[in-house]
Amino acid sequence: MAPLSLIVVGAGDRGTGHARWALSHPDRAQVVAVAEPRPTRRRRFAAEHGIAADGAVCDWRELAARGRIADAVLICTQDRMHLEPALAFAELGYHIMLEKPMALDEPSCRAIVDAVERAGVILAVGHVLRYTPYTQVFKDVLDSGRLGDVVSVQHTEPVGHWHQAHSFVRGNWRRTDEATSMLMAKSCHDLDWLQYVVGQPPTRVSSFGRLSHFTPANRPAGAADRCLDCSIETQCAFSAKRIYGERLAGGDHGWPLSAVVDEPTEKALDAALRSGPYGRCVYACDNDVVDHQVVAMEFAGGTTATFTMTGLSRMAKRRTVVFGTRGELHGDGTTLRVHDFLTGHDEIIDTTPEGDMSAAGGHGGGDAGLMDAFVTAVATGDASLVRSGPRQSLLSHLAVLAAERARLAGTVEHVPTSA
Repeated sequence: MAPLSLIVVGAGDRGTGHARWALSHPDRAQVVAVAEPRPTRRRRFAAEHGIAADGAVCDWRELAARGRIADAVLICTQDRMHLEPALAFAELGYHIMLEKPMALDEPSCRAIVDAVERAGVILAVGHVLRYTPYTQVFKDVLDSGRLGDVVSVQHTEPVGHWHQAHSFVRGNWRRTDEATSMLMAKSCHDLDWLQYVVGQPPTRVSSFGRLSHFTPANRPAGAADRCLDCSIETQCAFSAKRIYGERLAGGDHGWPLSAVVDEPTEKALDAALRSGPYGRCVYACDNDVVDHQVVAMEFAGGTTATFTMTGLSRMAKRRTVVFGTRGELHGDGTTLRVHDFLTGHDEIIDTTPEGDMSAAGGHGGGDAGLMDAFVTAVATGDASLVRSGPRQSLLSHLAVLAAERARLAGTVEHVPTSA
């Protein structure tokens, strides 16, 4: 069987990362074209995949205008740029892997679902946490009945102080009006994951959170507008000079450094920190997304759950505790501890994930798992292999939108449980 042919729309860190799966599995998939507006990234991507000059274009519309030139498309543009290409490529008959979030409002999400179902194509949304070995073992324990009935769940996402500063204070996702809410941009993963492991969507949600720390009111005396000009930079945990400079010096040229500079050199980094967004003082940016948030959920069967996102933490894996009628489960992203109430016995399960749970670490095998499932589904025509299909993803997006409405209005919001 010939390898599946792919085109990639958006050659940023996510698009580049997903496409590298094809380089590792050349017998199963091959990237034949790319659309990326930034010349350096477009040229680098094309060279890595051996794409001819006419297959590396600036605008995805150039590829769409050629009709169906590949089996599938990976849409990895910025969040606000998902809807139009998703609709266009679905109409052309492409199977689609769409980075999360699928879209930023309910009408747009529903439009994508309607488009792929009308076209009869497979859609996989990039909820990579569904595809990790850790998640599969976690869900198997819950589904086995070992814990009895699941009564409540506590789930925490420690974003990491430097990740918060990089992406949500200085970076592309710092403003709701330019990107989306923190809950949709970062933590739609988590509400989707909770829906997946519990086995049903929530019916009611409430939420609390705000931007507390990364504001001008917390700016230290003597701080400059940019880290390179700051006399107290060495005393700041959020120093851009240290966050990116240490990675450059240590040869760690992937994300997040790759989001700051196209070429990993001291000269390029100095220029970026002197004039670009990533060199700004975290207390002198134009950010408005929250740096901490809590979501409370109630599911149809009576299970309750809380989700906590904090940007003021060390960089760590997500942590989850499940309380059942027969036992308790603690998970830290790598290891599960299952406690049996009757015997008092603790079982330790090591899931040995691949890499860490960050984007740089492949989300603990989730990135590879998503691509493997998507490519296999398209090759065999078996859409059931995709764990994050259109209807499942729509439900978790509706929960995110409801939770953000609840935070802003101080209400308890009902969530549609039928897509």
